[in-house]
Amino acid sequence: MAAVTIYDVAARSGVSIKSVSRVLNGEPNVSAALREKVAKAVEALGYRRSLSARSLAGASSSLIAALVDAELTIEHWRSGRGNDYLSRLELGVLMECRQADYHLMVELVDHSSDTLERELSALLASIRPDGVLLTPPNSDHPRVLDALDRAGVNYARIGAEQQLSRGVCVIMDERQAAFDITAHLIALGHRRIGLVTGPDPYSASRLRRAGYEKAMTAHGLALDEAAVVEGDFTFPSGVRGIEILMEQVPAITAVFASNDDMALGVLQGAAAAGMSVPRDLSVVGFDDTPSALFSTPTLTTIRQPVAEMAAEAARGLMTRLRSDEAEVRGAITIPYQLIARQSSGPVRTD
Repeated sequence: MAAVTIYDVAARSGVSIKSVSRVLNGEPNVSAALREKVAKAVEALGYRRSLSARSLAGASSSLIAALVDAELTIEHWRSGRGNDYLSRLELGVLMECRQADYHLMVELVDHSSDTLERELSALLASIRPDGVLLTPPNSDHPRVLDALDRAGVNYARIGAEQQLSRGVCVIMDERQAAFDITAHLIALGHRRIGLVTGPDPYSASRLRRAGYEKAMTAHGLALDEAAVVEGDFTFPSGVRGIEILMEQVPAITAVFASNDDMALGVLQGAAAAGMSVPRDLSVVGFDDTPSALFSTPTLTTIRQPVAEMAAEAARGLMTRLRSDEAEVRGAITIPYQLIARQSSGPVRTD
């Protein structure tokens, strides 16, 4: 069966090939009636534009590149646990790309590389994306942002913390969410609450620690450096985290792990030590991955709306790509939700 071409769309809609091209490329000053004619023909014929043909013609590639952290992505893959963050990110972006007839390409970026700028410039020259989606820690990496600015590539930043006027920014209130889940534990009577942080390059790690510390201070509880252990957002670091906390703070009754993977590691480490959750130790996480619902016990956590944030970032980026005016409107904040499940309970009093 022969592929449907732009000529077929023009014939079906009864307009010129040039008019069809203007509609498909999202050019301004196109009437609503013309857009509707072409859209109906495209839908009826099942037409899909050729990515290679547009690239050769020097037109828009209709390609969005999502840049994700290489180190953590590879670590999740090697562990066999998968990467729920990446899966939800892709889902959110793909749904928007599908509606706008864009393609998505996911690329790994090593933010610690000495040759980061050169590698990124080569990547942009090779795939020629119309726009770029940045995930943490690339969202706040000055060398990444500067390289994109030099290349003249529009970008959207997910979970950014600094310079929110650069690009399209979509965030959630990480600090307040961490405050809320720490306050949840305090309301249950816990006073010795440990924290397993994420790696420092991630703004989320710093913001979640800040929220934890703010909640402790606001409720008149002392901050204890021994009760804070650095993890790396992986399951094994959660296991190590609870082992260290039990040694450094023997009277600990609750742990806030900065993501669900580490919280699940804390659950396993606590079980290995003969502790019952939540009777002996309450455990809370952050993200609300599928594992949080299926763990034993089910995990109290913050639902981070990754797919919604990614979709909003994609919409904002594609709006900017279609507009001649790159208006700066500040960051878009997406609400989170605290979900209380079985892993958190009142402090043991007997």
